[in-house]
Parts: sequence; structure tokens; C-alpha cells
Amino acid sequence: MELKPIKTNKNYQDALIRLEVIFDAPIDTKEGDEAEILSMLIENYENEHYPIEAPDPIEAIKIRMEELNMRQKDLVGIIGGKSRVSEILNRKKRLTVDMIRDLEKTLQISASVLVNNYQLEPK
Repeated sequence: MELKPIKTNKNYQDALIRLEVIFDAPIDTKEGDEAEILSMLIENYENEHYPIEAPDPIEAIKIRMEELNMRQKDLVGIIGGKSRVSEILNRKKRLTVDMIRDLEKTLQISASVLVNNYQLEPK
């Protein structure tokens, strides 16, 4: 396959098909180099045409909790008491700066994700 920028959906589909064929090519071979460059071209096209937005702060916390096999009770002491944890995770109250700092350390979620705005549930 001739390597060139991916400009159309057809180019993108062709690139995916070609990458599937050469995906396991050894490093430092002609096909291995082609696979590496093709991967970068595909990634660039996907980032431009299919961007993935970061989850809102509460979803990010829930996703990370699931990854770490944590339960709501495991956040007691990090966010506050049992009722405060429930209020935060159920979108009744907003995260405070101190909560964000503690969550960043404990769950290793970037503060830049946690400071984003999110919808509260109506009372």
C-alpha cells in the first residue's frame, strides 16, 4: 500500500484493512515500519473525525472506582462521610477543591478532569 494522508472515509477503511493484514509484522522490517506509520495516520484521522470526549467528573470517578474494584463506602474519608459520598455520586452536591485534591491522589484521576462542570440532579 502506498502511504499517504488519510483524507476520506474510504482511505480510512482501506488503511484499517491494510493494518489488519500487517499488524503482527516484525519491528524494523518494511512491513513493520509500514504498520507503525499507518497506525499514526489512522490515529490522526480518528482524533480529527471521531473525537472522544472525556467523561464528566462523576462518571470519571465511577469508572475509576470500577477499575479499582471499589465501592461507594471506600470513598468515605476521601470525600467525606457516607451521606456526603452519596450526595456527590448521585449529583446532589458538587465536588469541593479539597475533595478534588484527595480524589486526584487516591484515584489518580487528573484534577483537570475533576474540575470540569457537570449537571446536578434537580432537587
